[in-house]
Parts: sequence; structure tokens; C-alpha cells
Amino acid sequence: MGTNRGGHTATLLPDGRVLIVGGGPASAELYDPATGTFSLTGTMTTAREYQTATLLPDGRVLIAGGWSGGAGGSAVASAELYEPATGTFSPTGSMITARANHTATLLDNGHVLIAGGYGDASAELYDPQTGTFSLTGSMTSSRVYPTATLLPNGRVLIAGGGPAFGELYDPAAGSFRLTGSMRTSYQAPTATLLSDGRVLIAGGGDGLGGLFNSAELYQP
Repeated sequence: MGTNRGGHTATLLPDGRVLIVGGGPASAELYDPATGTFSLTGTMTTAREYQTATLLPDGRVLIAGGWSGGAGGSAVASAELYEPATGTFSPTGSMITARANHTATLLDNGHVLIAGGYGDASAELYDPQTGTFSLTGSMTSSRVYPTATLLPNGRVLIAGGGPAFGELYDPAAGSFRLTGSMRTSYQAPTATLLSDGRVLIAGGGDGLGGLFNSAELYQP
């Protein structure tokens, strides 16, 4: 890459290129698999790290929240959109709550579910048609570095991030409810939807520097 980054995002675009955003600088770059090279693209309106990046149905990318200002900075509520056709970023509506290390999940209805982040249990929805965020039901517990997985039935599994129990977001009801408990309380694990509909939760940390090699399966 052209710039050192940490806590950045990588988003596969419809044309096969990969958008690399944030991780400290406001700059962004594109990886082209055909040439195996990175090139600079537009600059974000706000320098961020530990933000989310979500590919929208129309091909734009929603960049939301994150940490700005480095070690002495703070979480931000602002959001912006990347337009691949022009290679530019533009502001969109701000989140209701400033967040970093949260999750962002594209729902089947085209809205984006934003959940959790440092010390926060609230959740909100981004509507690409209006460019605005609105509150939805809150999680049962605050989470940092959680995972969010869209299940085949349209619900979203939230797991990890502190609590050992998982919860499900139901877009039709706009609410969360508890689901099974994990055997280990993880921060920053990975969550992968398998072809049979189960979700593999693997690794993570205890928030104090310890790491796990354990893994478990969620059966919807």
C-alpha cells in the first residue's frame, strides 16, 4: 500500500477492486487484482480508524464512525459515502451516537444496522435513500469488538465483544433478543457464516492481552 495503516477497512467493490480506507490517515486507496497494485483514490472528510465500511446495494460504500485523532482522540459520529464512479467521498447524515469498534451489517431491506462500540448497547439504522440514521432497539448488553453476521433468515447474530451470550436482531420487529450462550467470553473473534447456515466463532481475546485458540459453532 502507499500508506502504513492499522484499524482500517477493506471493501470488495462490484468491479472487483478493493477499497482500503482509514487506519489513521484520511487517505484511501484501491487495490486492482488485474495489476496487483494499489493506487490512491479520494480523501475522506475525516481521518478515522476502527470504523466500519459497508457496500450498499447501489455500489457506494458507507463509512461510519471510528476513532479520530490517534491516542488522544475520540470516537466520532460522522459518516460519509464513497462513490466508485468518481473516486470521491462526501458527507452523509451523522450517527446518533459516536462509535468505534462497532459493527455494520447490510440488511435484506437495504438498510444498514449499526450496533455497539465502546461502552454502548444502542443500535441504529442507516437508510441509503434518505441518508439518515435512526434509532432501533438496543442490545441487551454493551459490546466492544463484537461480531455481526447476517443469517439466511434475515436476522443478525451479534456475538462476542464482552458478554458470553449472543443475541439476535429481528429487522421486522426492530428489536434484539437473547440467544444461546457461548462457552467463552471473547473480544474481537471472527464470525463466519457456513454453507449449512451455522456460524463459526473463532479465536479472540479476553480484553487484558490474553488470546484464545478455541472455537465454537452457533446453530440457528
